[in-house]
Amino acid sequence: MSINQERIKQFELDLRGAFSVIELHIEDESHLHAGHAGAASGGGHFKVTIVAPEFSGLSQVARHRCIYAALQSHFPAAIHALTIRALTPSESTN
Repeated sequence: MSINQERIKQFELDLRGAFSVIELHIEDESHLHAGHAGAASGGGHFKVTIVAPEFSGLSQVARHRCIYAALQSHFPAAIHALTIRALTPSESTN
């Protein structure tokens, strides 16, 4: 198992602990940023798609802040960049 696969498992645990997750996908996009200056720090580039009822009534900025808070211990060592798609159950197309 690669270091980023191990990291993804920990991210999943942290997000499931912070939210009532209905759907969660985490992708490692680090390979798309090879050679990028930020990649030299060892932190990866990840994409998170999460569906949770806690996002109801929150703006996209507030949703992102919630996710950053849940994953704060992983910045900047494990996560250099994070793309977020945070949806409520009614916004999800499954």
